[in-house]
Amino acid sequence: MDRLSNTVRPYAWGSTTAIPELLGTAPTGEPQAEMWMGAHPGAPSRLTRPTGTGTGTGIGTEQALSDIIAADPERELGPAAVRAFGPRLPFLLKLLAAGAPLSLQVHPDLAQARQGYADEESRGIPVDAPHRTYKDANHKPELVCALTPFEGLCGFRRPAETAALMGALGVDSLKPYVDLLRAHPEEAALREVLTAILSAEPDAMARTVEEAAEAAERLGGAHAPYAQIARHYPGDPGVIAAMLLNHVRLQPGEAMFLGAGVPHAYLDGLGVEVMANSDNVLRCGLTPKHVDVPELLRIVRFEATDPDILRPEASPTGEELYDTPVDEFRLSRYVLPTGGTPVDLTTAAPQILLCTAGGPQTGELTLAPGEAVFVPADETVEVTGTGTLFRATVVI
Repeated sequence: MDRLSNTVRPYAWGSTTAIPELLGTAPTGEPQAEMWMGAHPGAPSRLTRPTGTGTGTGIGTEQALSDIIAADPERELGPAAVRAFGPRLPFLLKLLAAGAPLSLQVHPDLAQARQGYADEESRGIPVDAPHRTYKDANHKPELVCALTPFEGLCGFRRPAETAALMGALGVDSLKPYVDLLRAHPEEAALREVLTAILSAEPDAMARTVEEAAEAAERLGGAHAPYAQIARHYPGDPGVIAAMLLNHVRLQPGEAMFLGAGVPHAYLDGLGVEVMANSDNVLRCGLTPKHVDVPELLRIVRFEATDPDILRPEASPTGEELYDTPVDEFRLSRYVLPTGGTPVDLTTAAPQILLCTAGGPQTGELTLAPGEAVFVPADETVEVTGTGTLFRATVVI
């Protein structure tokens, strides 16, 4: 197995302290939003192997995990994973530290991603163009597990609940939305209101957001999250769109799964996130980036849902699994007690093991919080010691 060297992304919404505190390093004063673990071309993990393994470039030579996998996919990923997902690692594991709200967004399903990518390719839109929506032909289901108290938005709340929330603000320009939410069937109400919010005249919407934020600040309670969002994104229509969604609070160890078509945003907290290896994001607001309203409205699933908070399912082996309906990733957790027996994690699939507490040993390597290893398919790996270890792999 290989200890990974990982890139920390300094997105503006990142916390300045959460990832340094986990790693035991001094804050730099700059936001540290995400630490990426995997083989994503945007920031692949790096590792060092001796001569005769991987690409064989010599003792002490650091290599990108993506290059090592490309050189021998079946050795690194295993034949079953290559048959199922192709010659690349199908998931990306992250530490995510939100110090401010992320963009309100939704992801396509696999068929929509393939169709959208092919369409933009045929029209010759550069993949790095600001108005490009589909960066690849893959879907992007994701799961976030809280390491600290974690706040987010996930899925539409019941229209009647949103009508009550908006109505209590006493903002005249919100009354048409309140009336639609109360008078129309669920799907039509959600579609019409989101369309109206995203299509509103910008100056008028900015005034509505300002009035709504002031009222939310006065009222507090259930309105407080929207006042907080507006402080970060004054005048943004996403502040009003956010009121359509369930506000979710996760405690450490709890998780939420985000499937295709489900609008969501992360607001605050540190978590472990795993996702299919894709960059396909359609934004609804809380961002200066491009918002493709027609395509967004085609992708969003306009149905109200109760927040689905996942708690890990324990097994006799000590593995605590976060069960999700996708095959590209499988996330579980081991809380290793003092004096516990060794745990065998050998499997025919590739794995990334991430320590978040304590100092467990994987083979000859001792991991500190925030450190991770890549384990190729079928490589023997036994875990000992004390601490918390997250295991990301695939379903084959």
